[in-house]
Amino acid sequence: MKRTVIKIDDELCNGCGLCVDGCHEGALQLIDGKAVMISDLYCDGLGACIGECPVGAIALEEREAEPYNEDAVMERLVPKGEAVILAHLNHLKAHGEKEWVKQGLAYLKEHNIKVNFGCSHGEQQDHHHSGGGCPGAMMREIKRPVAPIGVAAANVSYAQPSELRQFPVQLHLLNPHAGFLQGSHLLLAADCTAFATGEFHSRFLKGKTLAIACPKLDNDTQMYVDKLAEMIEHSGIETLTVLVMEVPCCQGLVRIAEMAREQSKHLPIKIIVLSLDGTVKNEQWI
Repeated sequence: MKRTVIKIDDELCNGCGLCVDGCHEGALQLIDGKAVMISDLYCDGLGACIGECPVGAIALEEREAEPYNEDAVMERLVPKGEAVILAHLNHLKAHGEKEWVKQGLAYLKEHNIKVNFGCSHGEQQDHHHSGGGCPGAMMREIKRPVAPIGVAAANVSYAQPSELRQFPVQLHLLNPHAGFLQGSHLLLAADCTAFATGEFHSRFLKGKTLAIACPKLDNDTQMYVDKLAEMIEHSGIETLTVLVMEVPCCQGLVRIAEMAREQSKHLPIKIIVLSLDGTVKNEQWI
């Protein structure tokens, strides 16, 4: 299957081992003075090791890889002790990977492994580990406050609330197996649309997860097709809304959505076209 995993530049790697210490999943080892990913099974693709590397030798890439296996990871982590187990589970939780957390807890229960989840040392480990990784690539859910009844519209905290429910939003950076995608309604929006209409959050984004892309300027649109197809196939996405401008180049995003559906499974797709002044010019299900 094609998914996001890390890649290591051997020429840049100086063998410091910081990434190995930062990868509690056990995907990395130092071999002959270089960091090496020993198995796709252990790489969760969340990129926590990137921020540990002082020379920029680690990046994320989209390629064919074995599916991440939480049971295999837990089997490797249990002998390392409670602190490592807690750091791993807190790492997954911080990235919104609820399903993997459930699988990890189920493994502990099945093998009768006792872990003190109130352990202060585990909390310290979580604080340290969640700070690692590229901030722009870290998957996270965003909890929004609900405006109390009677709050005045002039109150800037609630006047125009954001409806963004996760980060990152760029399609290149999204993990197609991210927990916040499970059973979601996905909005695939051309980059310009958020600037063309003041209703972007309240009318189009509310209640949806978000992916943005520009078919004219972004490279490797086939990667977009493959990633979107994987989201549709494996994340149980309910509907896909494609929001584009009326300019011809935006139709490429519509085609990407259609091609992704063709190579995965049938999914209701709504196409919304905005005019240059930000009003809805056309809206239809395909």
